[in-house]
Amino acid sequence: MELLRNAVRPYAWGSRTTIPELLGRPVPAPHPEAELWMGAHPGDPSHVIGPDGTERSLLELVEADPVGQLGTTCAGRWGGRLPFLLKILAAEEPLSMQAHPSAAQAAEGYAREESAGIPRDASNRNYPDPTAKPELVCALTEFHALAGFRDPERTISLLKAIETPGLAKYAVLLEAQPDPAGLRALFTTWITLPQAALDELLPEVLDSCVKHVQERGEFDLECRTILELGESHPRDAGVLAALLLNRLTLSAGEAIYLPAGNLHLYLHGTAVEILANSDNILRCGLTPKHVDVPELLRVVDFACGEMPVQSGEREERMSVYRTDAPEFELSRIDWEAGDGGEVTVHDVGPQILLCTAGGLLVTADDGEQVELRRGQSVWLPAADPAVRVRPLSGERTQVFRATAGTC
Repeated sequence: MELLRNAVRPYAWGSRTTIPELLGRPVPAPHPEAELWMGAHPGDPSHVIGPDGTERSLLELVEADPVGQLGTTCAGRWGGRLPFLLKILAAEEPLSMQAHPSAAQAAEGYAREESAGIPRDASNRNYPDPTAKPELVCALTEFHALAGFRDPERTISLLKAIETPGLAKYAVLLEAQPDPAGLRALFTTWITLPQAALDELLPEVLDSCVKHVQERGEFDLECRTILELGESHPRDAGVLAALLLNRLTLSAGEAIYLPAGNLHLYLHGTAVEILANSDNILRCGLTPKHVDVPELLRVVDFACGEMPVQSGEREERMSVYRTDAPEFELSRIDWEAGDGGEVTVHDVGPQILLCTAGGLLVTADDGEQVELRRGQSVWLPAADPAVRVRPLSGERTQVFRATAGTC
């Protein structure tokens, strides 16, 4: 049971205030800080802080003793690798639109690109590793996202509400086949439009969205989102693709699960994210990075309807976010001001505890104790005894618990 020092990723879409404030550093930061990584990702592993202040990479610890750190079952299933990565995500601007492959797609794609001799760090590499990348994002603040294909009938209503001469034929196309196959056809048409056709259509769409917002139309929020994306990514087919996705606003504590094939885009807000320990991303647009349209179409799932939003399934004092991902499970414990109840959180498997509000006292069955302040996290190896957590003071306190899913 040891504290972690975690890596901050400075992507351009990040916030200059959220992560520095969480970690107690000066605000604003000199540069955007987008993600705080907690785990054993080879690109930026956490470091375990020993009792004497010395540090060691969590990746090195896991590689040196996979059974002791992960447990026999987890180490065997995942080849001695910690299967999940925990993050704080601080989005000041929209990320790229993307989807992730299934385990079978990732394994096949990785083998194919290895055989082709594409370097794993090449800009046109789709599969730098052979593993799936499902993810779940849980809002800490109001969090905005696009995720999953909207019901086609609802999308037809949106397209008609902002209809332009150039857009009308596409509404007719979807109206003739309002199902996943029709969505695939429209999506494919839009993301393969020649740039000249895109340059003609997009300004029409954006002008119509402006008018719809001015008139306070039914799809005001969707149109505002399209205008935001169009301003930051002019001439990008991803702006059109965004018209097809569910527009979500999550309140603190609400979460969405993004399984394989789910096309999504995080827009703005702060969240805890847990995902499989993989780098496999198929981008659709809204980014200068590599977009492989044929491979994207192999991966994207065109199932449609409302995107499920969950608040966590209550188990005594703990709220558990259920998914079918074997790589991870995320749960949350909240204490209101004045509540001092104790909760047992560690029984089997590797875990990371992350404090996002207040402060905690973490006590192991062997008597070892660690204080966990807001923004801090602790690594709990599988070999450690069970631990109990309780608030350090009477203030509101919150902790997230990340562990492997079905090890």
